[in-house]
Amino acid sequence: MRSSQRPLCDGAGGAEWLPTQRLGLAADAWSVSFQSRFGRARWLQPYTSEVLAGLPRLGVKSVSVICPGFAADCLETLEEIGMENRDVFLAAGGEQYHYIPALNARADHVASLSALVMRELQAMPGAPGAKEAPACCG
Repeated sequence: MRSSQRPLCDGAGGAEWLPTQRLGLAADAWSVSFQSRFGRARWLQPYTSEVLAGLPRLGVKSVSVICPGFAADCLETLEEIGMENRDVFLAAGGEQYHYIPALNARADHVASLSALVMRELQAMPGAPGAKEAPACCG
């Protein structure tokens, strides 16, 4: 597939994915799968539900699941990842399923996002404190 058809994959995983390095995880101790799909069209694979259903057959009885692409949990994530996929894993013979929530409304997360937005707003042409507006805009 062309990389433009797989935008969620670019930099989203692989043996060099930074969080796995920081946690000291071996390459065979984690994997990437894809949740969001709509209708009967093929989507990015492997599908999370299929991966989770197959893990107990490989001897994996405990999993921790995180959705690193989301800054906040939405209802779809909470239902599909936190409930439906938990049920798939447990029904297949898994014993422990742990969903690691997004940062959501944690004070440090909100402060970080706020600082990022304020920095970007101040860098916009015409913003108070901006150096000068580009010739095309002002």
